[in-house]
Amino acid sequence: MIKALRGMKDLTFEDSEKFTYIIDTATKIAKNYGYSYMETPILEETKLFKRSVGESSDIVGKEMYQFIDKGGNDVCMRPEGTAGAVRAFIQSKLDRRQNEKFKFFYYGAMFRYERPQKGRFREFHQFGCESFGESSVYEDFTIIQMVADIFNALNIKYTLKINSLGCRECMPLYRKKLVEFLEEKRENLCQDCNRRVITNPIRVLDCKNSGCQEILKSSPKLIDNLCNGCNSDLNQLVEILKENNISFEIDTNLVRGLDYYNKTAFEFISGEIGTQSAIAGGGRYDKLVEFLGGKSTPAVGFAIGVERIMDIMELPKVKREGYYMGVLDKKALNTLLPLAHKKRQNIKVSIEYKPKRLKAHLKGADRINARYCVVIGEDELESGTIWIKDLEEKRESIIKREEF
Repeated sequence: MIKALRGMKDLTFEDSEKFTYIIDTATKIAKNYGYSYMETPILEETKLFKRSVGESSDIVGKEMYQFIDKGGNDVCMRPEGTAGAVRAFIQSKLDRRQNEKFKFFYYGAMFRYERPQKGRFREFHQFGCESFGESSVYEDFTIIQMVADIFNALNIKYTLKINSLGCRECMPLYRKKLVEFLEEKRENLCQDCNRRVITNPIRVLDCKNSGCQEILKSSPKLIDNLCNGCNSDLNQLVEILKENNISFEIDTNLVRGLDYYNKTAFEFISGEIGTQSAIAGGGRYDKLVEFLGGKSTPAVGFAIGVERIMDIMELPKVKREGYYMGVLDKKALNTLLPLAHKKRQNIKVSIEYKPKRLKAHLKGADRINARYCVVIGEDELESGTIWIKDLEEKRESIIKREEF
């Protein structure tokens, strides 16, 4: 038997219901915040992610589904959504409209070749939002507030962690201090961190190795080395979050897994999904548009891991909806079909073609959570009527077909 590939999962039954409920909920909230839908291709040039995510990142170095296509192009299946959104923003020449602001949301499948575990798959889905053209820290807050609204609507508990990753002014000085600290500890760092000290030392802060984490407790902190502008933005964000009753923690080692972030970075953490506890994350990436060939444009965004929250959410109780329609006698089926078609113009209708006893039809209606069960038997066929039962109100009646 052919099965789905390891780390890839079918979405059926309750999983598909949860998926569509999450996407519908997040979409409604994003639209309320002024965002419009964007869709980008699953397949992109590999260099897009090497430039944006960073060649030293684990995503580019270890996890991308990368290959040479039949035209000789180096391509890969997108491992995340922001880079493609920025590429589309530039390709549409929106970066040239410097006095305008653009807000987009998207959702879809992403691909990373990593070890499958709870809440983490090789094919996974993200819901994301990207805001272009707004440099105010109030937009950073609004993005965070939107994620909080989505999780509150889904009844998901979370802890918000924030940090500042500095800017071109303060980051180089901090990087120098960090490298000096790490060079003295290299023999006790893991293999990955030893590589990162050379390629991208900031990534060391994101290491999950317990030994490295212990060493990093005494490392210099970026938050203590911010320039006046970055420090002011962080302090302002802290005050806005407090004023709006959004609880948070400052995590000085929070750097995110992607190289394009600067200034504000944040993660929403859940304690219900094991070690892979981040359920959403994002931040500011003011230099990425320019880095990918566009005009300098401030930007901030987030992505939610859909599979991660599917495991920890419960669907709201669904009310009975629509009609189940069936026949007791095969001769009545041709009479039933036009009635069902008329009802389908406004409401959900399911038809059982096989003649069954009334009790079996009622069980069928119950199985699909229908509000009404409609049945035509020999008597109803002769009298031009239908038998209908409201399964919520527990009332049944016989009415004329014209009345139905």
